[in-house]
Amino acid sequence: MEKGNYTAVTEFFLVGLSYYPSLQMFLYAICLMMYLVILLGNSMIITISILDPHLHTRMYFFLGNLSFLDMCYTSSFIPQMLITVMSERKSISFIGCALQMILSFGLGCTECILLAVMAFDRYVAICNPLRYTIIMNSGLCIQMAAWTRILGYLNTLLPSVLALIKPFCGNIIDHLTCEILALLKIICGDIFINVLLLTLGSILYLLTPLLLIFFSYVFILSTILRINSSEGRKKAFSTCSAHLTVVTLFYGSALFMYIKPKSKDTKIFDEIFGLSYGVITPMLNPIIYSLRNKEVKDAVEKLLLRNLYLKRM
Repeated sequence: MEKGNYTAVTEFFLVGLSYYPSLQMFLYAICLMMYLVILLGNSMIITISILDPHLHTRMYFFLGNLSFLDMCYTSSFIPQMLITVMSERKSISFIGCALQMILSFGLGCTECILLAVMAFDRYVAICNPLRYTIIMNSGLCIQMAAWTRILGYLNTLLPSVLALIKPFCGNIIDHLTCEILALLKIICGDIFINVLLLTLGSILYLLTPLLLIFFSYVFILSTILRINSSEGRKKAFSTCSAHLTVVTLFYGSALFMYIKPKSKDTKIFDEIFGLSYGVITPMLNPIIYSLRNKEVKDAVEKLLLRNLYLKRM
């Protein structure tokens, strides 16, 4: 393509689903409601993890990190998306688009690693319980939480910067958010390196943590089956069931989204599903942990009863 066809971009127009105004209004209402549930549910998990002394353990330290991560991840794109949907111009500045893309991409990669770290924590707790507090000491837990963020953004910065410095053929993004795959579609010139980096990143940050989680649960299941008492087996499995449900939901949605063949006939479905993947999982995480974990349920009940008691006084 000739140089004259390149466009100096200062802002982008996010036109995803703009030809379906009624669908946009429905999406606005649903996403706003889900976002409020995400903030409320994950704030509750963080609050009870801090206030209840029984939850001052390694497992709930990582769960608090996951809840905080989910709040940050959804906040990186939902508020701007809600503004864009209701706006007539549907524009976002170049800097705003870049920040949204880097933040959401980096936080998504961070969550992949954090879920693997949480699986490792459960592996040590069940397969090596006598040395659990020695292996998973406070210093190591803090370092692991920090490295999930560092590694998450290491995978994000290079592909994002390489995409942003490329010349653009236009400034219309056929998507609801500034997502890197949508941005690549309006780049002029060769994007082979960009696609290669994203593919390698997907293998490293999606499939590698998934394999680590899979092998962790193979060892966990093997250990649980060797426990003689049925009550012991039930208690051991109950500490893993919530995490396993979250992993299945997160990776199942991610793999379906990126592996499913794209088609013009399913474009609307793909766009809505892609958005749902980023919203539904963070919304369900606190619900799953509350329903499938007795300690969390007890802590929530204590917090609610305490608040009711204080209100009556």
